[in-house]
Amino acid sequence: MKQSVKSLIAGNWKMNGLGASLAEAEALRSALEAEPATCRVALCPPATLVDRMTEACAGGPVEVGGQDCRAEASGAYTGDISAAMLKDAGATLVILGHSERRQGYGETDALVLAKAEAALAAGLSPIICVGETLQEREAGRAVEVVREQVIHSLPLVLAGQAFAVAYEPVWAIGTGLTPTLEQIEEVHRAVRAAMIERLGLAAATTPILYGGSVKPDNARDILSTPEVGGALVGGASLKAADFLGIIRAA
Repeated sequence: MKQSVKSLIAGNWKMNGLGASLAEAEALRSALEAEPATCRVALCPPATLVDRMTEACAGGPVEVGGQDCRAEASGAYTGDISAAMLKDAGATLVILGHSERRQGYGETDALVLAKAEAALAAGLSPIICVGETLQEREAGRAVEVVREQVIHSLPLVLAGQAFAVAYEPVWAIGTGLTPTLEQIEEVHRAVRAAMIERLGLAAATTPILYGGSVKPDNARDILSTPEVGGALVGGASLKAADFLGIIRAA
């Protein structure tokens, strides 16, 4: 089914962007003010830019989010950032459990769940990521793996709250590879079923985003696929013109 709520197109800048890059956020804001989007739009820059991007986008149609947060509210965790700190800097959303965090930092479902609880407590809307590796896909375990991640990464307190789940096959991140539309639909349907199993019918209209080599030339087909309620965009969100091409396809 297609979403009965507004879809969300979120840009993840990852470890990219300096002060000069705010010009891209400002260009995006101006374009969306001139021609409003039919979906929600968000940018998630590095933590060093959250405050400045919030100022650059204040009062406009572009929401600002963080890329990760600590599960603890405060403490002796040198270099980490709490959900409350992101909220204080102006963020309204936060990406959690991204494949690069799960794969590169060994983040578990239990840790992602704890981070989601922290995000909600601070007033942030989490975007919780799930996805299989190439080995899991080739072994025919994609649906099983993603279902388990959903069940164990989503805290029960999410029921009735504003959040999103992003399906991002690990093997499609930054590789240029993209699953077939049939594969995307299959996993998104499995994600929806697992969300409802975990949280009840309150999760029946929660947006499920697709992430993994989304570009202006494939965005329309992906975003038209059943159960796809938006996109989590990496490299193509760094330039306003490219990101707009995806937003206009929603």
